[in-house]
Parts: sequence; structure tokens; C-alpha cells
Amino acid sequence: MRTRILPKMLNSEVQEYLKRNDIIIVPVGTVEMHGGLPLDVETNISEAVGLKMAEACDGLVLTGLQYFYAGATASGRGTVQVSVRQGIDYLGAIARSLLRLGFKRQIYISLHGPAHMTVSPMVRDFYDETGVPILYMDMTMQMFNNARDLFQTDKMASDPKEFMRLLDAMFVGAYQIMGRLEDVPLTTEFDIAVPQSCAQFNDLFNLAYQSGSIGYCFGENNDHTPTTAIPDEETRQRMADEGQELIEKLVERLNLPHVVEQMRKLEEYGLENEEKYPWMPSAWNKKDTKC
Repeated sequence: MRTRILPKMLNSEVQEYLKRNDIIIVPVGTVEMHGGLPLDVETNISEAVGLKMAEACDGLVLTGLQYFYAGATASGRGTVQVSVRQGIDYLGAIARSLLRLGFKRQIYISLHGPAHMTVSPMVRDFYDETGVPILYMDMTMQMFNNARDLFQTDKMASDPKEFMRLLDAMFVGAYQIMGRLEDVPLTTEFDIAVPQSCAQFNDLFNLAYQSGSIGYCFGENNDHTPTTAIPDEETRQRMADEGQELIEKLVERLNLPHVVEQMRKLEEYGLENEEKYPWMPSAWNKKDTKC
């Protein structure tokens, strides 16, 4: 294929693709302060992973979804903050549009921690409305589940700076995958690992997953996040190569052909359940009559 990125395709190319398959990867990102990396870093890495996923399962990628709930980075002057509710509604509208076009197997992904607050409710509501199971894959969780050995989690637990180095390498590698390596600035300004100014409240933050426990914002720009020094182009290239390899290995571990086949089978299973339980929301929303 000339490209798998849907916005770059011709309409005729999309039509031709949909004759043989119905898979679309939808990376959900953000624009927010992020130390020494560009504001769209968590959008870009989600798109890079999404592209590799699409290559692995013969899917397409819908890029450009980057204005969603940022979370505690709202204190950053460059952060674009959108409410969780607005994000759910917007993403749901996109999901319904994609379904009308013929994309029944939709996979939403993100490496932005709080993205689950937006995507997971949309995924569940969408199923109740349509009966079509679409999927959310939290890439941060996958890093620590399917790829623990790749990210040396034992070492990272005892050496937080090693964790940040590997994560920053992935960020830089993602820019290389998307043909944007030059967008990563050469900087050493944020290579300072200090406790977050809000660390005194970690006992509250840890009571729920990610930013879902309580409302707060970061007090200092470097709270999100220290960035490994990138003093020259040679260092940037070395990080990019290491990070791209990590991304490619992570996607390989995800076994996308299996995932998309399971999605197909799950839809069949759901249709059988609708026949057995016609009062289910997904079954009822397909009916033209009321009780």
C-alpha cells in the first residue's frame, strides 16, 4: 500500500481497502507540557505505535486525534485541556462515523496515562448502542505486561532514571518512525530527576488508576517530566534507533493478528447473546419497536 495513514489516502484507496478488511487503529493523544520534548509527544508515540500495529494486521490508522483530556498538566501554558466528557462525546462521534464507513474492528490506543478516562467509557457505551465490540489497548499497561523483559522492569524499579531513559528513547524513536526526528530539540535543560512538587499527595493519587482518583494539577513545569539529556544529533539518533527497536518489539509481542481475529469472534459471540437476551441495550437499540 502507498500509505496506511487514512488522512493521507485517496478516497478510492480507502474504498479498495474496505473490500478486503475492516480494521482501523485510532491513536488518542494530547498536547501538553512534557519537559524537553514537543507538546505532542504522547500523540506522536501513539501514532507511531498505531502505524506499526496497522502494518502487523493489515489495518489503517486514523491520525490527528490530539486534543483530549490532558490531566494534571493543565498548569502548563502550552497544554490544551479538553474535558473528559467532551472527549468522550467527540470520540464517540468518530467511532460511529467509522462504523458507518465500514470499519467494524476499531482499536483505540494511547500512551497518555489518563486516556482511559475518555476511551474506556466510550468503548462501553458504543457497544450498548451498536452491539459492535471495539477495543481499547492501554499501551502503558502493555509495556509492563507483555513486554516486561524488554523494559527491564526490575532494573527500572530500582533506578528510575533508567526507566526515563528507555521511555525517552521510545518517544524519540516514535518521531523517527513518523518521519519527524528533527522535531525533537537538542536540550539538556530538563535532565534533572527531582521529586514532583505534588509527591506529598501520592497517598491520594494511588487510590485509583492514573489520574482518576482526585483533581489536581502540577505545581512545577518539570513535574511532567524530566527528560534525558539530548546534547547533540548523535545522541538523538542513538536514542531514536534504540526507541524504534523497542516499539517494534512491543508491537510484535501484542500479536495483532490474534487480537483482530479475537475481535471478529467476539462480535459473533455477542450476536448470539443478543438472540438469547433481547433486552440487552445493544439488541434493543437495533429494534424499531418499543415494549
